[in-house]
Amino acid sequence: MAEITFDGVTKIFGDNRPAVDHLSLTVAEGEFMVFVGPSGCGKTTALRMLAGLEDVSSGTISIGGTVVNNVLPKDRDIAMVFQNYALYPHMSVEKNIGFALKIRGDSKSEMKRKVDQAVEILQLGEVVNRRPKELSGGQRQRVAMGRAIVRSPRAFLMDEPLSNLDAKLRVEMRLEIARIQRLLGVATVYVTHDQVEAMTMGDRVAVLRDGRLQQVATPEDLYNRPANDFVAGFMGSPPMNLLRCHARAGDDRVEVHVSGQKVKLPWHYTSSHSLPESGLEVVVGVRPEDVHFVDAASANALKARVERREALGAEILVHLSLVGVGSDQSSRPVTLVAKMGPRAQVNVGDELWVEFASEHVHFFDARSGESLRVSD
Repeated sequence: MAEITFDGVTKIFGDNRPAVDHLSLTVAEGEFMVFVGPSGCGKTTALRMLAGLEDVSSGTISIGGTVVNNVLPKDRDIAMVFQNYALYPHMSVEKNIGFALKIRGDSKSEMKRKVDQAVEILQLGEVVNRRPKELSGGQRQRVAMGRAIVRSPRAFLMDEPLSNLDAKLRVEMRLEIARIQRLLGVATVYVTHDQVEAMTMGDRVAVLRDGRLQQVATPEDLYNRPANDFVAGFMGSPPMNLLRCHARAGDDRVEVHVSGQKVKLPWHYTSSHSLPESGLEVVVGVRPEDVHFVDAASANALKARVERREALGAEILVHLSLVGVGSDQSSRPVTLVAKMGPRAQVNVGDELWVEFASEHVHFFDARSGESLRVSD
């Protein structure tokens, strides 16, 4: 096992725009770290630099305290699992798993012991003599993992290994990969664009955007304490509602103006003195589960219209637009999503009142996008 460290790592391709820009983070021994972000954010490039498949433009990558910038991929003692499995079609499951050991020159008895151990861990005993074309997608992915496991590497690298699987199988394999990683206790870096995968698998999650690290934290902290409005909007399904508003400071509350309406919310982020009396443009963030329907108007309620409803069985997603008042009646509608129970009685076209769970409201700077929460 080994600790992995990125220290100011940058990768620049031909257009001089960094694909990865001064990435610094540490993956502890035995930790499951997930890199997540939209396409082109630099997550796969970071993984390929760690594997030695891409050169580092600047900064250093260390494995087990040793800088590996100039170490060949085969000498880094890591194992990589790809999304396309990369199995040998003419070999059985057993021979595919043991091939790397054969090339390395391990004895037959040692090869058999390690392959048998991997087969047991991955529950492949019934298919050990089959070839890849006779296997399901999930079985092929387990064989690819078995090939990595038998090498007893210092670290596992996984590049979107579940992207070729159907939805049901993806859920099953998420659980399987997490189980195997905990069992082996090897530092793992896992790349995905799927934030649900990231939230359910990672001990910590690193969110990247345009090559820059936005936040690295536990899934719970990313969800409950996002560092900026990008993380807030990216992590969570459905994502956080982000409403661009004007805010005015009060004694212990802030008055938010949106779509010609106003609502007073507790200001538990920075000091209220940071809000000038003339008002400041902020982004108010509220999770769909923290948008509640109320029976009548109140000082903290907003009038909304139901535009669409999605019945998902255990819950209903209600898409709302805030009803403009006064000079904002003809402006671009402000929309948000509420997550309701399966028996919520709402219909398209209904006009109703909504409140935000004030203790869970987030405030972000409208220009920088950074959270206005005070660090603790």
